[in-house]
Amino acid sequence: MLTEPKYEQCIEACIRCMNACNVCYVSCLKEYELAKLLDCIAIDRECADICAYAAQAMSRNSPFVKEIVELCIKITTACAEECGKHDHDHCKQCAEACRQCAEACREMLSHL
Repeated sequence: MLTEPKYEQCIEACIRCMNACNVCYVSCLKEYELAKLLDCIAIDRECADICAYAAQAMSRNSPFVKEIVELCIKITTACAEECGKHDHDHCKQCAEACRQCAEACREMLSHL
């Protein structure tokens, strides 16, 4: 079974976001003021997980793509907001990847 072409950009954005969240997560754990980053660390994990799951669901043409991607939008938006509160480069890069992922997901859903 081949991945639907309509999913390709969204899958790529989800994978980029997952990777950025994982980098942010690991990098936050190494920061000096770790306590200030606890919410960021937690949402990074949630976001990486939903992005991975959404990419997998689209890859296998799951009948639940719409619902999974809607949740992905919600979590990536929350992650972008949280990471956007911090000045670390990894947080800024994660926030941008999350915004791009949410936009790619919205765009894909508009064509379903």
